Amino acid sequence: MLVLLGIGVVVLGFVLRANPLLVVMAAAITTGLAAAWTPDSDLQAMLAALVSTLELFGKAFNDNRYVSIVWIVLMAIGLLERAGLQERARIVIAEVRAATVGRLLWVYFFVRQVAAALGLTSLGGHPQMVRPLIAPMAEGAAEARYGPLPDRERYLIRSHAAAADNIGLFFGEDIFIAIASILLIKGFLEANGIFVEPLELSIWAIPTAIAALLIHSLRLWRLDAHLHRVLTKPGAPA
Repeated sequence: MLVLLGIGVVVLGFVLRANPLLVVMAAAITTGLAAAWTPDSDLQAMLAALVSTLELFGKAFNDNRYVSIVWIVLMAIGLLERAGLQERARIVIAEVRAATVGRLLWVYFFVRQVAAALGLTSLGGHPQMVRPLIAPMAEGAAEARYGPLPDRERYLIRSHAAAADNIGLFFGEDIFIAIASILLIKGFLEANGIFVEPLELSIWAIPTAIAALLIHSLRLWRLDAHLHRVLTKPGAPA
């Protein structure tokens, strides 16, 4: 039961609002030391357990070193934003007369879901697409029709831009057979005595994806209706 001390460290760290990375590392080290401790353990044995835990950290980092590419992407996006990427996105979409917030987000949502269904889960995402491009373009479409936006509607548009990415990816990726979520579902079912093939899971994900497409399309249509109703009524906040 001592290994459960790691959970206590995580809870305490987040209650104190400590750095999440340090909290997770402290919890892992606590769990490693607790697992190695016995009533007759001496200092040398505990130091060996600490070294083994740190070695596991190093191995995990080395095995997943491609994750560091994310930091390069973030720096590139930061430079683009500093050079006016968001402003340019707003200007471009404002020149498209037929563009509305709902239509723009629906196009991105549809492309995101279809791409995820084909296994192209990297074609999109919050840091590389939603924040620098999709959200500013959606705001630009609204500003071109209604003028300056109140904060409530601006944040509403941003949240729908993020939701379009999340929902499109979540319900689209399960259609692709060689995806981690399919393997996770298969492993969970087999652990409970239910044996299914990955292809069967992918096929049964199609109706769910279609339902998500229809439901979220309705939500985006209602978003357009809401913005028109709120931003065109007399006395609308500027």
